[in-house]
Amino acid sequence: MPAYHSIFLQDQDIRTIGNIALVPLRTRTRGPAYQLPPLPSGTAAIDVDPDSESYDLLDEVLSLFRANTFFRNFEIKGPADRLLIYGILFVSECLTKIKTSMNNKEAEKALLNTALDQFAIPGDASFPLNQAFEAPKDRQDAETLRQYLSQVRQELALRLLQRVYVDNPGVPSKWWLSFTKRKFMGKSL
Repeated sequence: MPAYHSIFLQDQDIRTIGNIALVPLRTRTRGPAYQLPPLPSGTAAIDVDPDSESYDLLDEVLSLFRANTFFRNFEIKGPADRLLIYGILFVSECLTKIKTSMNNKEAEKALLNTALDQFAIPGDASFPLNQAFEAPKDRQDAETLRQYLSQVRQELALRLLQRVYVDNPGVPSKWWLSFTKRKFMGKSL
C-alpha cells in the first residue's frame, strides 16, 4: 500500500524555492505565505472539508500524519509532497515535546518554543533530508524559505494543540501521544 500524497500536487501556479512549494496558508502568523480566507463561521478547525477554499496543506499534514507515519518509504511526486514530509516530521517532533502531565498552556509554550527555535533548512549541513531537497539558489531565497518554514512551524504547532487537547484542555489525547515513538521514514528534524 503506497503512502498518501498531497492533493496540492496538481496546483501548477505555486511558487517554489529550491523544490519546496510555498503554498497559501490559512494563518494569522506573520510571514511570506499568501493567506487563504478564514474558515466559514460554524466550521471547526478540526473538520475542514478538503474541497473548501480554506483547506490548506497544514490541514492535510495533520489529517495524513497518522497514516503516513507508518511508512518507511515515501515516493516524492512534487514540491507539495516535500512540504508534506517536512510538516509530518515537524509534527513528530512536536509530539515528543508534549508530556502526559502537561496541560494545554504548558504544551503551547513548549511547542511555540520548538517552532521558534533555530532550525536547519535545505542546503544546511544539519538538514536531515538534503538528498531529497534542493538548496535555495541565493541568500534571499534562503531567508524567504526560512521565514515561510517558520510560519508553517508556528501554525502547525497551534493546530496540533487544538487536536491534541480537543477533549480536555488539562490532559493531552493518549491517542495522539501514542505516535511519539514512531518516526516517519526513520527520520527526525
